[in-house]
Amino acid sequence: MTWGSGRAACGVALALLVSAPATAADYDVRIRRDDWGVPHILGKTDADAAYGLGYAQAEDDFVTLKQGALAARGLLATDQGPSGLESDYMVQLLDVWGVVERRYDKDLPGDVRAVLEAYAAGVNAYAARHPDKTAPGMAPFTGRDLVAGTILNSPNFYGLDGVFRRTMAPAKMAGAASPIVAAELSLETLPTGSNGLAVGPARSADGATRLLVNSHQPFTGPFAWYEAVVESGQGWHVTGGFFPGSPFMLHGHNAHLGWANTVNNPDLADVYTLSINPADPDQYRLDGVWKRLEKRTARIQVKQADGSLKAVEREVLRSVHGPAVRTDHGVFAVRYAGQDEVRQAQQYFALNKARTLAEWKQAMALQALPSINYVYADEKGNVGYVYNGKFPVRKEGVDWSGVVPGDRSDLIPKALVPFSKIPQLWNPKSGLVFNSNNTPFRASDPADDLKPEAYSRTLGVQANMTNRAWRALETYGADPSITEAEFDAYKYDLAYSAQSDAAKSVAAIAALDVGNDPDLAAAKALVAGWDRRTDVDNRAAALSVLTAVTLQGGSPPLAALKQSAAQLKSFYGRIDPRWGEANRIRRGALDMPVDGGPDIFRAIYGRPGLDGRLAALAGDTYVMFVSWDKAGKLSSRSVHQFGAATQDRASPHYGDQTPLFVGMKTKPVLFTEAELAGHVRRDYRPGE
Repeated sequence: MTWGSGRAACGVALALLVSAPATAADYDVRIRRDDWGVPHILGKTDADAAYGLGYAQAEDDFVTLKQGALAARGLLATDQGPSGLESDYMVQLLDVWGVVERRYDKDLPGDVRAVLEAYAAGVNAYAARHPDKTAPGMAPFTGRDLVAGTILNSPNFYGLDGVFRRTMAPAKMAGAASPIVAAELSLETLPTGSNGLAVGPARSADGATRLLVNSHQPFTGPFAWYEAVVESGQGWHVTGGFFPGSPFMLHGHNAHLGWANTVNNPDLADVYTLSINPADPDQYRLDGVWKRLEKRTARIQVKQADGSLKAVEREVLRSVHGPAVRTDHGVFAVRYAGQDEVRQAQQYFALNKARTLAEWKQAMALQALPSINYVYADEKGNVGYVYNGKFPVRKEGVDWSGVVPGDRSDLIPKALVPFSKIPQLWNPKSGLVFNSNNTPFRASDPADDLKPEAYSRTLGVQANMTNRAWRALETYGADPSITEAEFDAYKYDLAYSAQSDAAKSVAAIAALDVGNDPDLAAAKALVAGWDRRTDVDNRAAALSVLTAVTLQGGSPPLAALKQSAAQLKSFYGRIDPRWGEANRIRRGALDMPVDGGPDIFRAIYGRPGLDGRLAALAGDTYVMFVSWDKAGKLSSRSVHQFGAATQDRASPHYGDQTPLFVGMKTKPVLFTEAELAGHVRRDYRPGE
């Protein structure tokens, strides 16, 4: 194969990749901002609409768009210092720009490239008007930057970054059995998860079809949600969540159907141990023949504390399996879902434009997206769940969960399991489908669930349950006739299930022998008596949640209880502050108590501040409720944790939705022109 040139490392000018830059005059588009500042993009063509979306996102969050471009180009360390080194190395190791250069023009249809380039042109138009906000040499953004970012980031949603970290860990950390080890758990590394759920007419009290879109993401940064409505004269009409740098709606709805996404964790990366020639460290054995590793040196410029740049050199290797790394315990190659794939944009665009279930399935059958669960609903009353993944056709009878021999070509998969054969559930009799980052074999009523024995063990399907999955079964799953009000109330459930890890932690504390220590006895009694709820007025939640998280992070029960009680006592003078005193959401001048907690359906993940409060930084973010009544009429409601101006502190929409979010309320989505009428607060063309 021909390996890429490492474009980011050798500094090829981006301007060489584009002809004459497009200008605002080349696009026919309007941006209307509604009462909440949400942009409604109306373009004559798909490309026109994409241009307007790029401009609008740049207005609201150019900082994150710039960061995304730097990451895609392998220049984070140059801008941010050592914290960006790992990302820049992965750009080189995964040959991101080699893939772009080989496949962008060949694999992506012209209409998709036109949308990508138009979006980039919209960002460039904003940058040209605000040169103080960009960085030297950053312009122009291109469609290739957007694709490069997807190539780099999409495999990390199923954990590819962790696979490489564990593979490259020193042997003393990796353990004797295998270099693949579990990551350490802490409050900041707990899985932030997502919820997606749909009920069909058979499950609704009024015969409606309802969809919950409830991805849990960081509150800020490149994977924080941005809300928009996009419409073109070529039939592209969507609303929902977009990431900075994404021209396509990633989850939400169009006029006919919608879907929610949650992260899944199948085994989609194969790690191979390479047999190295004792006489030549750059040769590995395959089928009895010595083959040479492709090898080059990545030179990454790292910003130092004094502003100077220091070149760091890293070896970049590749075998026939994929990217390879040399460690103190051997040389390993990784083959992974998403390798050499650029068509993610094509699949997203096809999903955006699908009008029927058949068209949506046809888009999914492109199999460009490496992972992610999909929970689907539409105007015809169809509901479904797809455990999506680019599953390799692996040799049966082999343990693929750890490291496999790299000297046999029969262990290198050469085909994908077709979309029709991956785990998916459509229109179950119960009318319920859901996922909360749990096993796909618990996705509906037990009678409707998929059966594990129907799928090969080589797919590496996860078997876990989360608290949110248990609570989905105990709320939505226990109600055969769900009203609209109940659908909303279950979404904002604040409890831990008796079957959850948190409940097991409580049981472990309740069984402790704390001796004659009265303070520990009081702490034990408080946790043992907790009702497992996380409402803001709960006086046992702070100690119980902190203890459970510390215990799940590996601390012994007694140590976890002591540490948590001491922490609360030092900051609050007591071990039983109200949960809302400790659990906060902060935005600008706002500092508000918030219900929920880790792995709660109303998920809130906080980082301890200097004042001891847990400042929310991830969890529930953009929430959308979508419904089609029994006649197929569409309506939707949404809320963002902050507001439309995700990084513009001067905007009135920087935090105007936070009180709504804290109150577990929503605003109407103004999807159609009729719904938008009377709510336009600004109407302009990019650049005006």
